[in-house]
Amino acid sequence: MKQSSVYLTGLLVALAVVNSASFAQSSVDFGKNEYAASCASCHGVSAKGDGPVSKHLTKAPSDLTTLAKRNGGVFPTQYAWEVIDGRTSVLIGVHGARAMPVWGYIYRAEDTQPADLHARNRIGSLLDYLSRIQVK
Repeated sequence: MKQSSVYLTGLLVALAVVNSASFAQSSVDFGKNEYAASCASCHGVSAKGDGPVSKHLTKAPSDLTTLAKRNGGVFPTQYAWEVIDGRTSVLIGVHGARAMPVWGYIYRAEDTQPADLHARNRIGSLLDYLSRIQVK
């Protein structure tokens, strides 16, 4: 009996380690996957603004790898959040509507969690990924 409980404990510890490693890997990749699904068609796989849809747009998409460089070496988290979310952004400008989708509304429509949690998590994951791909 004691041997089987030791075996069971060992098995549970091993499963916990495997699960935590799998979770860590998936949480690291979520932002990249979100980027690929929501952004790469315009901004490109490399995030340099060269996606397959970019040639059909009036305004060329931004090079997202240089956000920090264009902001004095600091990733502009709040600015990027507002641009991606788009619901409270005053970044439309004097020349008309924004060219980028208002992802906050799109993500919110898919939200099954309370109080925008899904939208915030998706945007947060995108920001994490974008901050990791900045050029030095």
